[in-house]
Amino acid sequence: MSNNQQIDLGSGFACPIPKSDYANILLAHGSGGRLTHQLIEKMFLPAFKNELLEPLHDGAVFTIGGKKLAFSTDSYVVNPIFFPGGNIGELAVNGTVNDIAMCGARPLYLSAAFIIEEGLPMDDLWKIVLSMQEAAKKAGVLLVTGDTKVVDRGKGDKIFINTSGVGLVDDGVDIGPRKIQAGDKIIVNGDIALHGIAIMSVREGLEFETVIKSDTAPLTGLVNDMLKVSGEIHALRDPTRGGVATTLNELAEQSGLGIIINEEAMPIPDDVKGACEILGLDPLYIANEGKLVAFVSPRAADRVLDAMRKHPLGERSVVIGEAVDRHHGTVVMNSKIGGTRVVDMLTGEQLPRIC
Repeated sequence: MSNNQQIDLGSGFACPIPKSDYANILLAHGSGGRLTHQLIEKMFLPAFKNELLEPLHDGAVFTIGGKKLAFSTDSYVVNPIFFPGGNIGELAVNGTVNDIAMCGARPLYLSAAFIIEEGLPMDDLWKIVLSMQEAAKKAGVLLVTGDTKVVDRGKGDKIFINTSGVGLVDDGVDIGPRKIQAGDKIIVNGDIALHGIAIMSVREGLEFETVIKSDTAPLTGLVNDMLKVSGEIHALRDPTRGGVATTLNELAEQSGLGIIINEEAMPIPDDVKGACEILGLDPLYIANEGKLVAFVSPRAADRVLDAMRKHPLGERSVVIGEAVDRHHGTVVMNSKIGGTRVVDMLTGEQLPRIC
């Protein structure tokens, strides 16, 4: 079978992903990188194509009764379910809250669905529930509906959680990848790669000189402060699976522009750098859960940066690069030694089950 042949599903349908490439799903299909995008673009998008889905934003934005709303959903399968700085429960709340915020919306309501494996200790479940309660309170959202399922022992992995959310987009706010313009400054709100390294340290039983904690946090307050000072924030994205590098590649492709970033500007803590060197990982591709990437007009960049630095979750905010009208769809890094290199999208799986 050639690489261009398709899988016949009968009834006139054919699977658009070549069988000779991947006959089965790999962990890397859930990495948020190139295989995830292939799965979405070649299988899910053709099946469910519509104008609300096509932008491939962190959520769908639509208008009902004259009100502009944002809707998002996400599932959490992180392993382990408890990690330095958080657990699967608050991660599930913060993750969906942040996806709604990246649409420029104020999150209002969440749903939560639990798939629980038989044998999970009740104490663990209670800790997760309490952490979700606290996370929802911090984010200013209400959990208003949900579902619970239990599967046989050995047929799950402790607990999986799905959260969906709805938020309200205020008048005048219009944020999305296609709004990015050449010259936009790219701002990150602090140290990157914390979440992924926190997960890996527990999963692999690694001990570093300091405890690296997940950065999981609700970004709603930070985004609100940013929007108050400027209407020239063109795009927001939280760099979760696949890290900052994969997120920037997504935005370069969706905007049709090029992106230049500066290695010296990257906010990577020394302990994270050391851990990555030991593990052979690139921090640019490691997941974050309390960080955002903002594309801001150069006219407003200083004003937005100042507002971010006044917020507890943005004290270490920095400009890491800009959007440019060349090498379209590609991310290029200016290195510390004076050269340049292409920063491609994650092609494999650095850290599976990260969120």
